[in-house]
Amino acid sequence: MESVFTNYIKENIDFVHKELTRFLNSLPIPQNLKKSMLYSVEAGGKRLRPILLLASYEAFKKEDEKRTKIISSMAALEMIHTYSLIHDDLPAMDDDDLRRGKPTNHKVFDEATAILAGDALLTYSFEIIAKDSLLTDAEKVRIIQMLSSASGPKGMVGGQILDMEAEKRTVSLEEMENIHDLKTGELLKFAVGAGAFLGNATEEQIKELKNFAYYLGLIFQVQDDILDIIGDENKIGKATGSDELNEKSTYPKLLGLEGATKKKDDYVQKAKLSLLKVGIEDSPLSALTDYFSVRDY
Repeated sequence: MESVFTNYIKENIDFVHKELTRFLNSLPIPQNLKKSMLYSVEAGGKRLRPILLLASYEAFKKEDEKRTKIISSMAALEMIHTYSLIHDDLPAMDDDDLRRGKPTNHKVFDEATAILAGDALLTYSFEIIAKDSLLTDAEKVRIIQMLSSASGPKGMVGGQILDMEAEKRTVSLEEMENIHDLKTGELLKFAVGAGAFLGNATEEQIKELKNFAYYLGLIFQVQDDILDIIGDENKIGKATGSDELNEKSTYPKLLGLEGATKKKDDYVQKAKLSLLKVGIEDSPLSALTDYFSVRDY
């Protein structure tokens, strides 16, 4: 199943990258700011979030509907994810020197420019959705509301501060699940929910897919925690052991490596059950679930 989604990524990653950089290259803005934004956007990555949005859209869209309808949502999502990584790497946050095997943004430019590049990616993401002529006004409002909620204080940003506050203390499994549901899971919920919404899924189907994305986010985080212990630094693109160094709360720390793996397998089964309930258990989203669970970078 991993190869199924690996092939799906390979088939679509160039499309996502091309559209993403097209938005940025057309901006009439100060050159150093544009260079800083493009540096992190072009640093690589698997584009999992926009490709997840694409997979969800294609699971529901009619045969004659084109993927052009979701381009702005895909690009906006990846811009927000990239902004969060730029800010995560700053000295005041995780203080990382490498991201995707390259020096972090603030190491190449400077802290102030990195902060502004992140700010610019965040705010520009909403502009490109608002200006999308292929979306109705109602669709624009729904997508912007979903994305702002997922990335803001009730979502990713809220999860980030809870994650910081959990450093140097032991948290319960329930508390850790809540942290990572917000920090990682909310953007995944947006990807799945926005793709399904634009593909004309029913509100009931979208609601059930939130459960799928909830478990998908936890699967992603458990594997991240495991890779920080046993991963190959050359594949991951950054140093391992940072969780222990920063005294972060992780699944292996709480449950042990074997216990974390068992918990991840439990999440996989629950995620697939949600896909079964929606009736798209044979879609690329099922292969994605396995891919998240066994990825090695």
